[in-house]
Amino acid sequence: MSSPIALAFSGGLDTSFCVPYLKEETGRDVWTVTVDTGGFSADELEEVEARSKTLGAAGHTTVDARADLWERALSYLVKGNVLRGGVYPLCVGPERVVQAQALVGAAREIGATAVAHGSTGAGNDQVRFDTALRLLAGQTASGRGGAASDGTGGAEIEVMAPIRTLGLTREASAAYLAERGVHVDPATTDYSVNRGLWGTTIGGKETHRTDGVLPESAWPDTASPDAAPPAGREVAVQFERGVPVALDGEAMAPVALVEALGRIGAEHGVGRGVHVGDTILGIKGRVAFEAPAALVLIDAHRELEKVVLTKLQLVQKAALGDLYGALMHEGLYFDPVMRDLEAFLDSSQRRVSGVATVALRQGAHRVRGVSSPHSLFDTGVATYGEETALWDGRDAEGFTRIYGLQSLLAAAATSDE
Repeated sequence: MSSPIALAFSGGLDTSFCVPYLKEETGRDVWTVTVDTGGFSADELEEVEARSKTLGAAGHTTVDARADLWERALSYLVKGNVLRGGVYPLCVGPERVVQAQALVGAAREIGATAVAHGSTGAGNDQVRFDTALRLLAGQTASGRGGAASDGTGGAEIEVMAPIRTLGLTREASAAYLAERGVHVDPATTDYSVNRGLWGTTIGGKETHRTDGVLPESAWPDTASPDAAPPAGREVAVQFERGVPVALDGEAMAPVALVEALGRIGAEHGVGRGVHVGDTILGIKGRVAFEAPAALVLIDAHRELEKVVLTKLQLVQKAALGDLYGALMHEGLYFDPVMRDLEAFLDSSQRRVSGVATVALRQGAHRVRGVSSPHSLFDTGVATYGEETALWDGRDAEGFTRIYGLQSLLAAAATSDE
């Protein structure tokens, strides 16, 4: 009997299509694997498992990977203050890393020699999944099998992507399922929604144009800013060594804190945005997102760093944090340079401890202030623009003469140009 196919399964349109299609086309059993990287309630996970059974899957596995996602990826996005294009907090890319890891692990357990995902041929996810799955499954650049780098060992595993291979539209996938008696919510053909711990992305219709504006009904989780409580509220986030550890004075594990802050932010319409960027494949892409917790934590962390780190630390962190985010977004998490960048980020956070107070109000958030036992903001020796005990007026006058000297010499040397 042929070995089964392990399918990364969210219960959405594309992965639902893959179950009957792979069964019919290959004659092999399909085992669905749902990797919970956030965004699922307990009831929803049960519904996903039930849908898998309805579609004819031979079995189903659910893996809770939220803590793994935080430790391996999201914690470094906070430490690096990573916002792609200055706005987007990488809601999706990091998930694919841990999803690929869990999928290969499940495939080994059930004896599968193939894994499958529901990515299309036009987006970033196909690259992220394929790159990670081939590496984790022990494939070399030449396509030969070998020991898996996840430590599980084993033979080469084939990677399948039916939606990409067939070039299907969402409408075609829905029609295929309808022919087999599987109900498809018409709304799923309009938008592709990906919920996760770090936020939700929404793609479709209006995001296919540069000037498209999503209707209020397209935002799945956040309240309309106009309808959010007008009084707003404040939250206090405590960090230790760059990691959030408490919300409003209550100690929490990072995953619980992110989920709680996400709910609070969503109630106040915080976290909405639209990002335009360059995809891995070289085309432009546009996606809407809701990420209340991610945006609040990154902004709070960045403001705390400003009072704790030196000027040169902040300069280097900005550049290396952006690089880390770019490589994560583009599916290169397993490149060794990422471990080097993580070592730098960890080192930079040794004194990033303190509390940031953030005001949330009708779709906006603003860091009101921060405090830290390691602050370099020392009013005991100097107050900006007023007085200082570190130098006197004569020292300042001499400094200003020397500071612009080279610019003065350059101007004199080029005066005849």
